[in-house]
Amino acid sequence: MTSLTEHLIKLTDHRDRDLLELTLAKAMVKLLPIDRVLISKVVSEEGVKRWIDIVTLDARGGGKVQDPLRVDFDQLPKLEDERHRMRCLMEKGVVEYAWAGDNGPRISYLPLFLDNRNQEEGVIEVHSGGSLTQPQLDLIGDLHHVFINMYNLLAYSDRDALTGLLNRKSLDDTFYRAVLDELGELENPDKAMETVVAPGKERRHRVPPNYWLGAISVDDFKALKEQHGQVVAEEVLLLVARIVNNTFRTYDRLYRFGGDEFGVLMHCPDEALVLAAFERFRANIEKFNFPQVGRVTISAGFTRITPDDSPQTSLARAESAVDYAQQHGKNQVFSHPDLLRRGLASEGA
Repeated sequence: MTSLTEHLIKLTDHRDRDLLELTLAKAMVKLLPIDRVLISKVVSEEGVKRWIDIVTLDARGGGKVQDPLRVDFDQLPKLEDERHRMRCLMEKGVVEYAWAGDNGPRISYLPLFLDNRNQEEGVIEVHSGGSLTQPQLDLIGDLHHVFINMYNLLAYSDRDALTGLLNRKSLDDTFYRAVLDELGELENPDKAMETVVAPGKERRHRVPPNYWLGAISVDDFKALKEQHGQVVAEEVLLLVARIVNNTFRTYDRLYRFGGDEFGVLMHCPDEALVLAAFERFRANIEKFNFPQVGRVTISAGFTRITPDDSPQTSLARAESAVDYAQQHGKNQVFSHPDLLRRGLASEGA
């Protein structure tokens, strides 16, 4: 039987936030006399909020880990459809639901996040044969405390200091995480965590055809900065980041790569839908009135991630589509595959 110390070591041994929920769930199943643990987060799209079950683990074996990038949002349950989870979020405390009588099995709901530091919401759902005892709740509290500390620490390390969006380093982590998931290696998460890359070498894997990487640049940002100064320029970047957050889905990966360059990693079945999302963002930027600056526009480009891609090669293609947009009038969105089909771009970039 594994000890609490061993599970605490595993929780603090991560460099990837996406595996923390799974490790927390595994610790709870191993250390407590419970039937199931389910960790669910809130995601939103165009103002509609839904639940996504990130991790489900059963004490008798079995379970699943779901990648938010690849969900069908419309098939997820709405927030109001899960009233006990909603109550847990509102009360920020333990909610117990005895679904087969007062002395029978029940579900205990605990808030996954105790503050709104990362603007994230979620619940831990514990299925058990009876009420959780105080020592059991204390043990869950200890594990949860370590989880939160690690989550916030890793969030700080993979976030851009100015905008709060993901940074360039985290693109590599998410890219390879998605690849490993598609290959099925996350059926053995411990093995996936042990994947090692030789120094100076890029990992290259077969990747799913429906991942897309987009790049975004603010048009004439250098001139804007020279005219209005550093403080106003940073305010523009903060507002662009806010519009990025409000336009794209919460389960898309949103980045600031540095300077005036932003990025989006998404899973989408159709190129036209990706184009529509970026066009919607472009329009939202164009119609926004930026204080002290007025009208600001962006140029964007995106590419499908191919079987031989690395983050560097796919990003280079997306950036080449941005360059094309800026060289041909700005305030436009181009698909690199479309430019390729029209003979306006090369295979490499």
